[in-house]
Amino acid sequence: MKIGKVSETILKRSVLRHIKTEGKEIVSGAGVGGDCAFFASGDGQCVVSCMQEAALTIGREGAGEGMEGAEDGMSIGHLLQKCFNNLGAGGARPTAVMITLLLPEDIQEPDIRALMEQAQAACSGLGVAIAGGQTRICREVKAPWGVVTGFGKSGLLNGPGRAEPGQDIVVSKWIGLEGTAFLARRFKDKLRERYPAYFVEEAASFDRYYSILPEAAAAVKSGVCAMHDASEGGIFAALWELAERAGTGLAIDLRELPLRQETVEVCEYCGVNPYELLSGGCLVMTSGDGQALARILSEQGIPARVVGKITEGSRRIIRNGEEIRYMDRPQTDEIYKIIQRS
Repeated sequence: MKIGKVSETILKRSVLRHIKTEGKEIVSGAGVGGDCAFFASGDGQCVVSCMQEAALTIGREGAGEGMEGAEDGMSIGHLLQKCFNNLGAGGARPTAVMITLLLPEDIQEPDIRALMEQAQAACSGLGVAIAGGQTRICREVKAPWGVVTGFGKSGLLNGPGRAEPGQDIVVSKWIGLEGTAFLARRFKDKLRERYPAYFVEEAASFDRYYSILPEAAAAVKSGVCAMHDASEGGIFAALWELAERAGTGLAIDLRELPLRQETVEVCEYCGVNPYELLSGGCLVMTSGDGQALARILSEQGIPARVVGKITEGSRRIIRNGEEIRYMDRPQTDEIYKIIQRS
């Protein structure tokens, strides 16, 4: 199988069809385009939970440095933010996290300490408590792996809801931020041969935009209808998953999808498609009045724009001027092509 997420077909056929969500406490569970589970708490709110995992790099610079040009890993701060973003897209405020570390035999104690210092720094900045977890040395593990389970609370009893035909589709900030930062760090020296140093440094620092918690909180207060954070597979995967979960179609104007020039140049140099590139930091939302929602976010310093509409039926259309094409099922993220050929 290809590296990355299991394909949607296999996920439905061999994973989701075997999950029986039972019990009145479980309001909503696993599904395509749904990264969180919602549990009734009996006080008019929901406990929201999600899980993320990844191979980890062990840097000493502190949390939040993103993937740091690693071969196939990310910092634990970055992993935690992915989990918090999922909670935010579920309409929840992150409150606690459990961390499991599966570590190789050759790891040293200062490395373990560094991982936990970075984790604590990432959590403290958001007022999130590390509630526990597991730390284990495993003979079968060749590189550090982290598994985080995040928890939050929400007054929305089943998350923000699902998209419905007629709603506008709004995206925050820009697409491809996460992948651009990864590529700019990985190919920093080569990119500097073509572009000014400040341009490359700006691209490499895009992880500072990675949190979607501010726009998610503002959108919930503004009556957002549905939310889904863009991540692996890029904006195309996020849009597909949003529509798949709702059982709807969509129509997107390709020219409206917001791209930073740094992303355009870095992707062109690396030969990757920015629309199928890691897009953490971009939140996809639907609203009955997308222009109003975009205006509210912009007034809070968060760039946002309407990029299309949710439609009846199952057709998922991308318009680019006079050209019209149908969206494909999510593909393997472009970042894995770079990793595999390097």
